[in-house]
Amino acid sequence: MVTPFGWLASRISLERRSLRAASLTAMIAAILIIVGGGVVRVTGSGLGCPDWPACTDGSLAPTAQMGIHATIEFANRLLTTVLCAAVGWVIIAARLQREPVPAITRWAWVQFWLVVLNAVIGGVTVWVKLNPFMVAGHFLAATLLLTAAAITWDKTQNLIAGEHPASTGKLKALGTIMLAANAALVIAGTAVTGSGPHAGDSADVPRMGFDWLGITVFHALVAVLALATVAVMWRTANQQQLASVSRKAKMYVLVFAGQGLIGIVQALTHLPELLVVCHLVGSALVWIGAIRLLLASHAPQRSAAAAAHS
Repeated sequence: MVTPFGWLASRISLERRSLRAASLTAMIAAILIIVGGGVVRVTGSGLGCPDWPACTDGSLAPTAQMGIHATIEFANRLLTTVLCAAVGWVIIAARLQREPVPAITRWAWVQFWLVVLNAVIGGVTVWVKLNPFMVAGHFLAATLLLTAAAITWDKTQNLIAGEHPASTGKLKALGTIMLAANAALVIAGTAVTGSGPHAGDSADVPRMGFDWLGITVFHALVAVLALATVAVMWRTANQQQLASVSRKAKMYVLVFAGQGLIGIVQALTHLPELLVVCHLVGSALVWIGAIRLLLASHAPQRSAAAAAHS
């Protein structure tokens, strides 16, 4: 049986640059979803629309009487429409390539199902009146979506450039440790936020029961571990002359340095709203860097001796 995509593919073919543009757009949209959630949180607009999927029991969109918080929350919901269009573009662009790219097509569909998951978790988060653990789960689901988008984009980049990255067993092991440290960093970050002052709404929203200073210090220690692991990876990749791993480790360190500076300043200045949003942007960029570094470190292996003499 001929599917709609199969019918289109027999008549239309797209260039690689269309796939590159689509995957980049989807990744940017995934970042915007994370940032949009942050704006909702710091403006106290989480329950601006008190119901889901409609804004209120009788209206899909907010009414003028509901005020700015409802408008901000509804605008954040509309970002999902933008995200759906971007992910749909990736699916179509991957399926209609002149030379099939099944791995990228699969990851595009993973993004689609993660968009669905995020929408459902977002709705449940509203229903439970911003329970902080559900809010953290919503952020982690958005990070999973960003993961799939980053993997898709990275694979597209390698496809366009015709690169064939290589790695070694040592770098593969370090890459696994690095990603585990970054995952712990993200999870600890949700605990910091869930224990902090930005509950997401002006109502009496419960907070996580962690000591904010203690969980913040733990978050910082995990950050040091993640950065130290990448520093070792960078040095090892340079010694073994593995340019792809070295380049991505360097980019990670530079982005992480900016993110760390924002984190320190916001902690010392009592979490101003603008810096919290900037920190969310930084966390998304650091996570993208970690995913791309992991992929580079898990490329087909060659011996360390061969890498050093290549």
